[in-house]
Amino acid sequence: MSFLSNLFPKKNVSVLGVDIGSSAIKIVQLRKKGGKAILETYGELALGPYANVEIGQATNLPTEKIIEALTDLMREKEVNISTNQCGVAIPFASSLMSLIEMPMLSYKQLSAMIPLEARKYIPVPISEVTLDWSIIPKEEAKPVDEEDEQKNQTAHVPRTDVLLVAIHNDTIARFQEIVRKTGLESRFFEIEIFSTMRAVLDQDSAPVMILDMGAATTKLYVLERGIVRVSHTINRGAQDVTTTISKSMGISIHDAEVLKRSVGTIPQGGNDIREIVSLSLAYIFAETNQVILNYQRKYNKTPSKIMLVGGGSALKGIAELAQSNFQIPVVAGDPFGKTEAPAFLEEVLRTTGPEFAVAVGLALRELQEIG
Repeated sequence: MSFLSNLFPKKNVSVLGVDIGSSAIKIVQLRKKGGKAILETYGELALGPYANVEIGQATNLPTEKIIEALTDLMREKEVNISTNQCGVAIPFASSLMSLIEMPMLSYKQLSAMIPLEARKYIPVPISEVTLDWSIIPKEEAKPVDEEDEQKNQTAHVPRTDVLLVAIHNDTIARFQEIVRKTGLESRFFEIEIFSTMRAVLDQDSAPVMILDMGAATTKLYVLERGIVRVSHTINRGAQDVTTTISKSMGISIHDAEVLKRSVGTIPQGGNDIREIVSLSLAYIFAETNQVILNYQRKYNKTPSKIMLVGGGSALKGIAELAQSNFQIPVVAGDPFGKTEAPAFLEEVLRTTGPEFAVAVGLALRELQEIG
């Protein structure tokens, strides 16, 4: 799903994906060569210092500070950004998403009907939001039942599900300001889940769960054929793991963050923090199992796998720990697997990949848009 999609007349060799999270900004630069996405550079900048909190902690920065941080990241010599053409992610929490049923009519007819139907699902005036929508795959379409035939004079028209998304205009204006004041040119804004899906999913019709662990929250999605069937947010994330380590071991937040990143859930020397981390993640895993159970009851299906993405999923050993809590396969997202990069970077990219799923997905779409 995209918002304010603009096509520019000039084609650029390189493109950016920009992911502004709560604890860090991530950038990925790709270029197309021979139909393949070539990784040119990528970078990450922690936002904690801009909010006077420790690295890894969630922030709620004003727009001016976000602009400052993004500008700093783009100026870093190690990152070496060479283009300003980009796609930018909008947080899932800033959107409202509903699956609505509509008659299977022409695109033009649906375009006229959906804003009227959307009023039933959006708690603010339609004039205050920007709408986007997409029809689900035709295989999912279903005919009306007999009860609807009696009530609806368009009953003989097959029905289809439409994914409706709304973003408040104030949110879009904020991101437009960030783009403008950092010297970027954004072809589109896209809700982060759709970027993630593009980066880590293949053309698989089986349902998949994505577990996206950020600093402050963990987002759960169950997806079928590109459709978000279930979405759920848990108000705990990677910073809660750090806090638990800090309190349990009597060390500072800074030292706990360093320990978490260096050791993770892997026993090392006398500092086996696996039990502490497991305790911290138990609530997230329990909530996840409940979401899976609810999905099974509603749709009589089970996700084929759980895919880990987000900064929290870079924790060493988390995939194995998660697997011990779930009855279905757990895998780490590998967005860089859809790009080509030097062989010596393969292991690093596989480890850090889950953190960059949104940024990679944005850049991949940008490559598609320039042809």
